[in-house]
Amino acid sequence: MQPMKSSPRGERRLQPQSRYSGTAARILDVAEGLFVEFGLKATSLRLITRQAGVNLAAVNYHFRSKDALFEAVFARRFAPWARECVLELDALEARSAAGKTAASVEEVVMCFVRPALSLSRDPARGGAVFARLFSRVLVENHRQLRDTLSRDWGHLVARYTRALESALPELSAEEVAWRLHLGFSVMFHAFAGNDILKVFGRSAVSARDPDLIVKHVVPFVVAGIGSRPSGEKIAGGAQCREKPAARDGRPGGKKAGTRSAASPAAKPQAPCAERAPRTEVMLGSGVPVPGKTVSRKLPEGRTPSRQGRG
Repeated sequence: MQPMKSSPRGERRLQPQSRYSGTAARILDVAEGLFVEFGLKATSLRLITRQAGVNLAAVNYHFRSKDALFEAVFARRFAPWARECVLELDALEARSAAGKTAASVEEVVMCFVRPALSLSRDPARGGAVFARLFSRVLVENHRQLRDTLSRDWGHLVARYTRALESALPELSAEEVAWRLHLGFSVMFHAFAGNDILKVFGRSAVSARDPDLIVKHVVPFVVAGIGSRPSGEKIAGGAQCREKPAARDGRPGGKKAGTRSAASPAAKPQAPCAERAPRTEVMLGSGVPVPGKTVSRKLPEGRTPSRQGRG
């Protein structure tokens, strides 16, 4: 698999606004903080000009409109991060091609995490502000900016999709798309520094610490993306598929009242989840024994209760 070169189309449109300085840079900095705090719709140009110490004519001169200003604020954070992601994916695909092995799910996830972590540690590039700003973009319906992202940076999502399809060839395209959607949602929300638990009271989570975020979010996302296909039933740590039911409702797919003359009557089987062995039982010494089932000797004449089975 040869590493794909990134499309230059996104480079032409969402450029980091390094050419801005002085008044324009001050407007961008103030607008960024207000957009993150209040969102696009609730942030007025009057509020921006008052906090930036400029008049409305200065905003119109440099950015033409509030929408264009919002795009400029977003672009100077997004474009460098997206380019770093593309470089990470290029390097991963080159290593995979050289070793003739598919990349792992964790390697693909880290192609997202490393640029996000690098950006969050650099106040000059907005730090964690960008992640919170991007969260706003994902939640609010800024159609013009979404159209620009889709047109100019859709190849970035396609690159991550291909990388995951290579790492998880057993999954369908739809399943990979869902994994990518959920994985991106978790990671962007985590880097945005939102601590949901604080809504309900005190929390021990340090949601603003990038290193702690990476420590906890990476294994969580990798486990979710790399889990079994959602259509499979899992029981006792093993794959378990139900057998089709017969016309009388019993498993096995045979008509009621029929059995082989050479074999005794078949006992009805428990449902899939109930047939699974217990993964851990406690013996008298309190030591867990994985993968074993303990059978007790019952008094004569009594049968095991189905409710007591693990």
